[in-house]
Amino acid sequence: MIYPLKYMKGKYWDYFGPNGSGKSTTMNCILSLLNFTKGSITIFGKEMKPDAYEIKEKLGVVFQDVAVFQELTVYENIDYFCGLYIKDKTKRKQYIEDAIHLVGLEEFRKFYPKQLSGGLLRRLNIACGIAHKPSIIFLDEPTVAVDPQSRNNILDGIQKLREQGATILYTTHYMEEVEIICDRVIILDKGKVLATGTTDELKELAKIEEKVTVEVNDLNETYIEEIKNLDQVDEVTYHGNILLVTYKKGKNNLIDLIDYLKKESIHYNKIYSERPTLNDVFLELTGKELRD
Repeated sequence: MIYPLKYMKGKYWDYFGPNGSGKSTTMNCILSLLNFTKGSITIFGKEMKPDAYEIKEKLGVVFQDVAVFQELTVYENIDYFCGLYIKDKTKRKQYIEDAIHLVGLEEFRKFYPKQLSGGLLRRLNIACGIAHKPSIIFLDEPTVAVDPQSRNNILDGIQKLREQGATILYTTHYMEEVEIICDRVIILDKGKVLATGTTDELKELAKIEEKVTVEVNDLNETYIEEIKNLDQVDEVTYHGNILLVTYKKGKNNLIDLIDYLKKESIHYNKIYSERPTLNDVFLELTGKELRD
């Protein structure tokens, strides 16, 4: 199933789902790299086909697997990929410099890929895919398997691309990335769209209203069972001195729980409440079982 996306300048669309849910397949179908059995895809009002070069020159693609030439330097790699679309040498030179600056590779222009760390390689991969300043950029898990510093640099660069007016279609496993950068989200599983909307809209789909976490020592089974029977409690777990209580609904749950702990003279160190996260919605929609 291919979900219809309305092109909106300077917006983030995110596809996310479990392994094998269809994220990369959807992206490859949109790019006309895979055949599909039903429906059609139009971009900029024109049908997308393998030979739709007028459309493709306005697209940027960064796949999960790094795809650069080992025999070329950082600068030469970016120059090659940019040159596929930008023939004017003066203009291309400026575009290359912009791409190098965007991903923070100024000190590595003359380095070969084998001399770069995994994070730097990811940044080079992105620079090669976006150097020609495309209107729509497809990013397939660009921060996978990189260190936190490189990940932050990549996310900062992607934010700058949006500020420059590019529309981003992004696939990821990392919920925090979705929360930070995405305007609209599509949750996929087994090739089907389970939900779509803003992060706030998706959180409204959660079956729970509130989660309360308590750091408490030596909580026995009697107390745990009594907490389970409190009003509006949906589920109670207790592991490693951390008590997690989820509520179906209600607004005074935290106060009620504190009152119970005081009544039973149960001492706790920390207690805090939070609304459902995107991760909660994701697990509710796709299930909690492990995936390959």
